[in-house]
Amino acid sequence: MENADLVIVRFGDSYKQWNAALGKPYITLHDEDLIHPLKEVDGSALVWARTPEQVVELLYYVTGRFPASL
Repeated sequence: MENADLVIVRFGDSYKQWNAALGKPYITLHDEDLIHPLKEVDGSALVWARTPEQVVELLYYVTGRFPASL
């Protein structure tokens, strides 16, 4: 992860590492029921996603590489 340009941090019942991005730009991935507990973490994130599919769409968007279909 030290060599990463971008980190995707997943939060949930089994995923609770608050400092997981190690100072890198990051995208948070979690359910809506964690919005309030993660408001500061989300506020520092590039974006918050609810599903892995949304993360993939976001990555396509920011890289400008869109597949023929999602």
